[in-house]
Amino acid sequence: MSGVIAALPMYDWPERRGEVDAQWAALRDHLRARGVDAPQELSRRTGDLLDFWKRPDLLFSQTCWGPMEQGLDAFAQVLGQPSYDGIEGGDGELYSSAIIMRRADVAGGEVAAPAGAEAVLPVELMRGRRFAYNVPDSMSGIIGITRDLEAVGEDIGVFSELIETGGHRGSIRAVADGRADVAAIDCLSWDLAQKYEPPARELVVVGWTAKRKGLPYISAKDTAIEVVEALREALRF
Repeated sequence: MSGVIAALPMYDWPERRGEVDAQWAALRDHLRARGVDAPQELSRRTGDLLDFWKRPDLLFSQTCWGPMEQGLDAFAQVLGQPSYDGIEGGDGELYSSAIIMRRADVAGGEVAAPAGAEAVLPVELMRGRRFAYNVPDSMSGIIGITRDLEAVGEDIGVFSELIETGGHRGSIRAVADGRADVAAIDCLSWDLAQKYEPPARELVVVGWTAKRKGLPYISAKDTAIEVVEALREALRF
């Protein structure tokens, strides 16, 4: 039995567990071919994710730059970045968040993601509305839009209320059912929501946050250099 753990919790929606398991199986087999004792299966009972990502036996996982900026980098090292090519709002290792509202509350149509890295912020449309976000240390859910608002002379106080939902799916549902009015959903999660989350049909994209580095793959800070090299090589395949 392997003495290390791995998890891919960020986009591990129940509807795509098979796809995530296949992604891990390919990485696992490549690592084992390089002599790395990779676990057979992903861990899904992770408990508090921040505590999980700090574990010294963490072989492989995916996190957010919010926690990394707030101290996780003392416990984990970055292995690489996924590509967001082919996803609206993504460009290589960069991603952005779709700013969503209820379709019934918006006079205009869908706002397409800009070709560049700049934010598209409908400040006056958002002003005085209730904002749903997943967790306080989420770059895509709240930190990014906060920084973008500050860049145009505003701040998160443009919203009348901040409502923590625990996850992007929770934020989508909160806006759809009227508990909140606006949310920022990372572009891959929004893409998945349009496939698997029926309430997303009631929503429309009204803007985009600026493009930033997407969710990094990580390993424990003290993972042996030869294992880190094998992990980075596996991610290139």
